[in-house]
Amino acid sequence: MTNGEVADLMYKVFIMALQLGGPVLVVSMAVGIIISILQAATQIHEQTLTFVPKLLVIAIILVFTGSNMLQSLQDFTKEVFALITAI
Repeated sequence: MTNGEVADLMYKVFIMALQLGGPVLVVSMAVGIIISILQAATQIHEQTLTFVPKLLVIAIILVFTGSNMLQSLQDFTKEVFALITAI
């Protein structure tokens, strides 16, 4: 395996990590910002107030997109195993 193939594989790993983790992180951050604005407006500074809505939103996202995430991760794993057997 050449250096270019390894660099290409690492690029694919990075893109896969962004595709799998990106939507969950972005939505979680957006919910956190919205809750923080509401806390600042109402002056309620309870730390657990941000945890529960984030947890619920992340669970909903994973319920709807989890199967697609799993399928893309399985396809990528098959591709990596095919590269290993080709060596």
